Amino acid sequence: MADTSASASGQTLYSRGMMAVIAAQFFSAFGDNALLFVTLAVLKARFYPDWSQPVLQMAFVAAYILFAPFVGQVADSFAKGRVMMGANALKLFGAGAICFGFNPFIGYMLVGIGAAAYSPAKYGILGELTTGDRLVKANGLMESSTIAAILLGSMAGGVLADWSLTAALGVCVLAYAIAVAANLLIPRLAAARPGHTWHPAAMARGFFAACATLWRDGETRFSLLGTSLFWGAGVTLRFLLVLWVPAALGITDNATPTYLNASVAVGIVVGAGAAAKLVTLKTVARCMPAGVLIGVAVGFLAVQNAQLPSYLLLALTGMLGGFFVVPLNALLQDRGKKTVGAGNAIAVQNLGENAAMLLMLGLYSLAVKAGAPAVGIGVGFGALFALAIAALWYWKRRCR
Repeated sequence: MADTSASASGQTLYSRGMMAVIAAQFFSAFGDNALLFVTLAVLKARFYPDWSQPVLQMAFVAAYILFAPFVGQVADSFAKGRVMMGANALKLFGAGAICFGFNPFIGYMLVGIGAAAYSPAKYGILGELTTGDRLVKANGLMESSTIAAILLGSMAGGVLADWSLTAALGVCVLAYAIAVAANLLIPRLAAARPGHTWHPAAMARGFFAACATLWRDGETRFSLLGTSLFWGAGVTLRFLLVLWVPAALGITDNATPTYLNASVAVGIVVGAGAAAKLVTLKTVARCMPAGVLIGVAVGFLAVQNAQLPSYLLLALTGMLGGFFVVPLNALLQDRGKKTVGAGNAIAVQNLGENAAMLLMLGLYSLAVKAGAPAVGIGVGFGALFALAIAALWYWKRRCR
């Protein structure tokens, strides 16, 4: 396919290239979220202990951290659409391995490696297909596609796992196959920063130099801290719901936690849309009150024992989350593209986010293994998150 890089940044928000990216992201994220709940059902069927459930996600997250020094350069050294295709193919292989009875932790880690390579390319390509304040809107589209995939993928994973684990795993494999096909429709843009060395030590040095550049800049440090806290909390909440639903609501199926996660997804779509309309790159600080309120909402959720208020509180949590994280992502992409390259910026972001996930999941797993009640974990988790975002907001205002 011809190089379209010269005109790509002038395309409209709804160009063929952008729609191909959004479609590929939808099916890839659908597979990710369905596979998580299906693999959790596999662990339950094989009688793994409760504390091993977050360990599954930790294996996924560890792949992000181990490959963080390399995936940003890969995204910036090749056409990002082709990088996305290769990453989705690796996810397809990992899901297939679980489907055919291989160790679920190893299969899910392979999916994590694919996701680690996929993330810098999928976000980095947005800055190549559109520019300026349209980048916030493009992020809104990306987040809306992702959350719709979380909504449908989570529900499909939970419902199908209650019916047939084999069929559920087959749906995950099919979703990744469609994502690979969608990647073929993305224009082959010129590599953003070709010609770098591929020696692992030199790549690692370049990555950590990019880390230093972004963490020294006040705006990108603010974005990195905010998104790391958000996604660390988000993945922990997902596992907390799996434990909290039977303890607080008395429901033991696989589907109900996925429905509750789906209500979060619906809320994030709404919040992401509101952020695209109400927040620009110059007014990113408007998102901070929403971050504080996320923790408050989670604390109120933890003490509920009825389904309707639980769904409403989780939808509210999602709305606040979408409004909080979309502007922070756009800020990092804009500043990162101008300094270390969009792919490297997202790789640095992934390192921060996944380090936060690993830490929070580790603490959560230890709390569960120590016998802490799900309600108490939820209240403490919500309070700590609200305090952390409030401290970040205060620091941001002091540094003006």
